[in-house]
Amino acid sequence: MSITPPYLKKGDKIAITCPAKKLPKPMTDAITLLESWGLVVVLGDTVNASYHQFAGDDDMRAADMQRFIEDDSIKAIIAARGGYGTIRMIDGVNFEPLKRAPKWLVGFSDITLIHAHLWANYGLQTIHGQMPINIPDASTKSLQTLKSILFGHEVSYRYKPHDKFIAGEAEGVLVGGNLSLLVAATGSVSDFKYDGKILFIEDVGEYLYAIDRMIRTLDRAGKLKNLAGLIVGGFTEIKDNDIPFGQTVAEIVIDVVKGYGYPVCFDFPAGHVPDNRALILGRDIHMVVNTETVEISYTR
Repeated sequence: MSITPPYLKKGDKIAITCPAKKLPKPMTDAITLLESWGLVVVLGDTVNASYHQFAGDDDMRAADMQRFIEDDSIKAIIAARGGYGTIRMIDGVNFEPLKRAPKWLVGFSDITLIHAHLWANYGLQTIHGQMPINIPDASTKSLQTLKSILFGHEVSYRYKPHDKFIAGEAEGVLVGGNLSLLVAATGSVSDFKYDGKILFIEDVGEYLYAIDRMIRTLDRAGKLKNLAGLIVGGFTEIKDNDIPFGQTVAEIVIDVVKGYGYPVCFDFPAGHVPDNRALILGRDIHMVVNTETVEISYTR
C-alpha cells in the first residue's frame, strides 16, 4: 500500500535544499517559477553553502533535510540539484516523521537514492522531476507535468516509439530512477523488491561498458526477471572506449531482458534531458508499447 502525500495549493510553502553537490549560481529562475505557481519558497542553509564539491558537509546537508522533514508548514521538499553526495548524508536523516505527515520529495539523478529509500521503508510516493538547477533549460511540458502532479492534476504520456522496443501491455507500480544509484542502493537499507513493478531507468555520462555492467548487475541480483515492464528514459552524454563496445544502450538492455516477456520502451522523455517529464514513483501505472505508440497513464 503506497502513501500519496497531500497535493499542494496556492499559498503552501515549498522548501529547496541541496543534499548533494553545491550550486554553481543562484536559482533565480526556479524561485520565480515556483512563486508564479502561488507557492512560498523557503531556502535551506545548503543553498548557499560550500564544502569542497558539496553543498556543505555531510552533517549540514543531513540537518537541512531534517529541518524541512520535521517542519509541518513545509508541504514539499525539492532538491536543488543532483551531482554526487546523497549517499554520504542519507543515513544521517530520520525520515520517520514522513509517516505521520507525508510530503512530496522532488528530484532526480543522485536524488534517486532518497526516492528508493522512501519507497523501500515507507511506501511513500515521490516525484522524479525537474530540479531548480535545470529549470532555466527545462521544456514547457516538463514543467507543466511537475506542476500538475504537485497540484493533483491528471498526467499521462504518449510518444512515438524508438525503433527498438518489445511490444506489450502491463500494469504495475512505477519505481526506479538513475541506473547508477539503483545499483548503488542494491543490498542496502534503501533497496526494494522489483518483482511485479514497472521499472524506469535513466543515466548520464556513463561508458557503454559500464551501462552493460550495471544492467547485468541488476539482472544477476534478480531485479529484472520478474518485472511487469521496463521504461528506459534518457541515456545522454554516453561515452565509448577507443575499442568500440559494439552495442547501443537499447541493444544492451534488450540483450539482457528479451526473454522475460514484458514490454520495454526506449527514449521516454525523462532523465538528464530538457524535456524531463515528471513521474510519480510509487504509483500504479498502465503501459502500452506497440509499433505505433508508447502510452503510459496512472491507474489511480
